[in-house]
Amino acid sequence: MEENMADEGQVPGSTILRLYQRWAEGGTGLLITGNVMVDGRAMTGPGGIVLEKDSDIAPFEAWAKVAKKNDTQVWMQINHPGRQVYAAMGGDVLSPSDVSLDLGKHSHLFGKPRAMTHQDIEQLIQRFVDTALKAEQAGFDGVQIHAAHGYLISQFLSPLTNKRDDEFGGSIENRMRLLITVIKAVRAQVSPRFAVAVKMNSADFQRGGFDADDAKTVILAMNGLAVDLVELSGGSYESPAMQGTTADGRTLQREAYFLDFAKEIAQVATMPIMTTGGVRRLAVAENVLAQGIDIVGMGTALAMNPALPNDWKENDQLSAHDPVVQWKNKTLSAIATMAVIKRQLQRMGAGKPPKPNASPLFSLIRDRLRVKKLTKRYQDYLAK
Repeated sequence: MEENMADEGQVPGSTILRLYQRWAEGGTGLLITGNVMVDGRAMTGPGGIVLEKDSDIAPFEAWAKVAKKNDTQVWMQINHPGRQVYAAMGGDVLSPSDVSLDLGKHSHLFGKPRAMTHQDIEQLIQRFVDTALKAEQAGFDGVQIHAAHGYLISQFLSPLTNKRDDEFGGSIENRMRLLITVIKAVRAQVSPRFAVAVKMNSADFQRGGFDADDAKTVILAMNGLAVDLVELSGGSYESPAMQGTTADGRTLQREAYFLDFAKEIAQVATMPIMTTGGVRRLAVAENVLAQGIDIVGMGTALAMNPALPNDWKENDQLSAHDPVVQWKNKTLSAIATMAVIKRQLQRMGAGKPPKPNASPLFSLIRDRLRVKKLTKRYQDYLAK
């Protein structure tokens, strides 16, 4: 879950701390943070958090400390957005190839990417290492390398966005080279007790994209790399399967969207497998575990009710509110859904309870105004 709640300077502050304290107190066993950017010049949103080699460690130490208050594990999700950068923000828009996002009439909202050079790739790998080392120094228990949802490493994995003809393009063995190299580089630098996890797509859910067979090949390559957990999700900005909507017409389960894919992929995995996507009820979570999956992940459900794990101990029939917006325009529906979810995170960060029945339209308008204000602040940050 990307919170987009950074303080000035793109660092965690009191709002993020309050949010993570709510989740820790609510009974969650492992908290995986929202996107933390490895490069402040490339952001998924203007309120994103950045952790680089020379970042001040103190705000991150405070974040780790509050998230672990209830003996909760906390891992930092580390990421580079690649081409999924809003044009209004500015900054670096990178991708394996110069293939722009295709969101129909909304495509102009995103920057035009440039194909990465070998030097860009080498610098990117080092940035993942630097951020992982700083996360460990700050007191986090691990990192999760984000290779899903159409962000940069996911773009390398997908033949739709990776048109390279060098050692990083073509076959799946070449397309996964960046991810494998990042894992090896991070694992070599952090301590053995520090967790290194990966979030990847079970599929892109776009015709001709990264698919379940590709995912199995990647898992087999990761089996020998001391990866502590693989979280399986799916989709991208073009095909928001993580919200239950696909671009290739495939129908996902009503809850636990990616369970069938996870079961298939888990058969070849030696590391624990986690799946996320739409889990809101205890019966569904227990069914996921009964199917041979090791860990159930929830994001939206915990935005709607941060104490859901504890509440299930008192009422095993309780279901978290489903905020998915079903407008005719799928792109606007996806953006409005995220606006509703982010509004709950912001409310908790302000010390208020979630408001699950919040108006999607009002939430979207409010979010656009907030993003505009944060974009100006981020542009000032870039100019320094």
